[in-house]
Amino acid sequence: MLSEFDLIKQYFVQDYAGDSRFALGIGDDCALLNPSPGMQLAISTDALVSGRHFFADAEPIGLGHKCLAVNLSDLAAMGAKPLAFTLALSLPEANPDWLAGFSQGLLSLANLHQCRLIGGDTTKGPLNICISIFGELPPGSALRRDAAQVGDDIWISGSLGDARLALASYWKEMTLTDEEHSQAASRMHRPTPRIALGIALRGIANAALDISDGLVGDLGHILDRSHVGANLDVDSLPAGPVLKKQTQEKRREFTLNGGDDYELCFTAPSHQRQAVIAAGLASQTAVTRVGIIEAELGLRLRDTNAEAINMALTSFDHFTTP
Repeated sequence: MLSEFDLIKQYFVQDYAGDSRFALGIGDDCALLNPSPGMQLAISTDALVSGRHFFADAEPIGLGHKCLAVNLSDLAAMGAKPLAFTLALSLPEANPDWLAGFSQGLLSLANLHQCRLIGGDTTKGPLNICISIFGELPPGSALRRDAAQVGDDIWISGSLGDARLALASYWKEMTLTDEEHSQAASRMHRPTPRIALGIALRGIANAALDISDGLVGDLGHILDRSHVGANLDVDSLPAGPVLKKQTQEKRREFTLNGGDDYELCFTAPSHQRQAVIAAGLASQTAVTRVGIIEAELGLRLRDTNAEAINMALTSFDHFTTP
């Protein structure tokens, strides 16, 4: 039977040799970091709860990937470069097969972004995962929610809605072929954090956030914090490859109100359009212009003919959404 410290040593210890960013990693009361000279730290925390954020029988490799990806996505939204993270893990039991898969998914993504696991905690209990992540960026370069300006273009990275479509399939709301379900579910279980794009948008974009609870609600955070409104071309929203095959009604609903996309929504001055496109190309990330920031408060939805669309949509909320 694995003890707590054997569990950590066997599955979650990385080799820091030669990496001067870390003076001390796992094994003491605190880790010691050496951020690059003159850089600010960006810090975010996310908790993932079994039965709320993921299915209780979720594949451990995919779960390990997703729980770090959603935190990396927060860094991407600020334009921060990943540095390190901590992991607090509550487990019903120390199952070696589950731990091997989970740690593989987690640390493979961490290694891809040179983000080190530097500490945390493990305990016995219901399956819950909490990660705090640390990034760095030059002072004054962060992409913040309160910086959108009237006249800014609104952009979306990648595509939207396939993760929500996968949920609809799981919940028997819709029927997909096995291939379609697998393709959509990959977006739900293994989101891609847009780190390279976020860094490339420093000095180009004004405001940004990642789309986790649905575009309407998340864009609303930018509008509220920046004291502006927006006009959104709903039919220009980039639907995922599986969602593209669905009806216009479903495309609109799931691109506007689907969760778990973890794409970036950002605003940038119109004179920066070519720079945004270049940032997308440099980061190998599709970017789509979908609307404009306006002085009139509120969010207005339009179709391709600029006709108003009336849709009753609300963002996901853990305390008001069933």
